[in-house]
Amino acid sequence: MTVTVLEARALAARWTAEHREELPSFAGAFLGGSAAWLPGDADLPATSDVDVMVVTADPQAPPKLGKLPYGGVLLDVTFLSWDQLGSGEDVLASYHLAGSFRTNTILADPTGRLAELHATTARNYAKRSWVRRRCQHAERRIVDGLGRLDASGPFHDQVTAWLFPTGVTTHVLLTAGLRNPTVRLRYLAARTLLHEYDHAEFHEELLRLLGCAHLTRERVDEHLRAMAAAFDAAAAAARTPFPFASDVTAAARPIAVDGSRALVEQDRHREAVFWIVATYARCQKLLAADAPPATLARCSAGFRELLGDLGIGSPADLRRRAQDVRGFLPRLGEVKEAILAANPGIDD
Repeated sequence: MTVTVLEARALAARWTAEHREELPSFAGAFLGGSAAWLPGDADLPATSDVDVMVVTADPQAPPKLGKLPYGGVLLDVTFLSWDQLGSGEDVLASYHLAGSFRTNTILADPTGRLAELHATTARNYAKRSWVRRRCQHAERRIVDGLGRLDASGPFHDQVTAWLFPTGVTTHVLLTAGLRNPTVRLRYLAARTLLHEYDHAEFHEELLRLLGCAHLTRERVDEHLRAMAAAFDAAAAAARTPFPFASDVTAAARPIAVDGSRALVEQDRHREAVFWIVATYARCQKLLAADAPPATLARCSAGFRELLGDLGIGSPADLRRRAQDVRGFLPRLGEVKEAILAANPGIDD
């Protein structure tokens, strides 16, 4: 069944209305992700979920509910406290929050505070000073994230700690371009942006930094099939309530596996590598916690083979690659500045 973005938003609002009384200290809800960015008459891709951000009045937000099938769509429900949202200026300076408030994505607002955040953000979103501050926020996320790389932790956790900050390099550019800092499709979105701004060659630099610029479609397809097998094994074994556990379930398979397969089939296989690695690492964490040793060993072999193709075989390699990302930041800054200067949507 095809669902438009407008219909998906209505379903998210309906779910919120039905469940608000049972949500802890419910104080409002709004949309994030592609459902907040795509035009209402567009079809919601079958490989996309609907991000519902639930605000709680409690000082500490509870763990996310995760992915929930509802009305033919897959909702992904996350809790935020008012402290995490902050003021209108705090939202404007946050590259991953501002996009949700540049248009009206509010699902419920009993206090009126979300409307105030929207009004402030919509009025100032495209002003150059705020766009630059959001770019700086993304750059700090890279440096801070790499600083948390812990060589004493499980290898799959180390991979995740390197991978996500490395991928935020695309978010710096997308933020400068006033584009959605999407999660799974970040490298594809960055490719589109860079081609539009006549910096197509820089996309190759991003892929080389990730380690996948040389990979063929056939090789990525092999890794995807191995990841899919690990995904199914992890989904069957999972018992430990990790925050991301709902991302490795049968309901989430169309996003994690089929979404990557769609990219491979479109010859955007290198852009699929980021999420293949991210999902594989999550599967490894679930398998390490809950699967029989033989299953973990079988799936670990494919994971290490994928990492080997990226030039990563040890914690020392990850530390070296983290340093490569740090060294790449001045070059990233040059291209960011070029996009900021050329972007006609930015107001002075």
